[in-house]
Amino acid sequence: MTSTVRSNGVLGRRGLRTGVEWSAPEAARARAAQLVAEHLACHQEIVRNPHLSAEWARAAVRAPQLLPAVQGVIGPDVAVENTFLVVKWPGRTFEIPWHQDGIDARVELDPDRSVSAWLALSDATLDNGCLHAVLGSHHFGYLPFSSEAENGAERGRADQATGFTADASTALPLRAGTALLMDSRLLHRSGTNTDDGARVGLNVRYVAPGGIRRRDPQSPSLDPVTGTGW
Repeated sequence: MTSTVRSNGVLGRRGLRTGVEWSAPEAARARAAQLVAEHLACHQEIVRNPHLSAEWARAAVRAPQLLPAVQGVIGPDVAVENTFLVVKWPGRTFEIPWHQDGIDARVELDPDRSVSAWLALSDATLDNGCLHAVLGSHHFGYLPFSSEAENGAERGRADQATGFTADASTALPLRAGTALLMDSRLLHRSGTNTDDGARVGLNVRYVAPGGIRRRDPQSPSLDPVTGTGW
């Protein structure tokens, strides 16, 4: 694959920041247990935009420990473009393919005015399907992608991701209550949960004013968190 290497982006050479605390571990695990019980009957795997209807998710995307880290990356004015609650149930084959958070059929985010956050509600481990990322892959820019829908959530699969990711990815286990920030172009995936308990995480796409390059008119409106430039 040929590409021109771009600037380091908003998160530097690796395109990733770890160690961001957004909740006390016990509180995050308690919320995860509540969500597992809530969705157990239907084994729902993806819930789209819970921050628009669930108070716990609305509080999570505004967590006082998380928000300053986001503002430090994209500036003081911040809005939520999209969230996904993902539950990986034990004993079910559910892999999320290589993709980039900032692009799909609905939207393309300006990588200089956006950042993706992944919040662990339960502990994310190698066995239960933690994230794997190709550090530095944001330098290749947005890759051609194909859209696929899963449980009502559209995702842009990166068509050219295979071939240079197989031996280059880094596993990113996270303790409940911690988060990582990713450049919107960073390639990442997660595997099937082979452990005994459910793995629960919340993905958030944050944008600054002017951060949306292309948008489906039917998409939900931005949810401003801070600032008045909306």
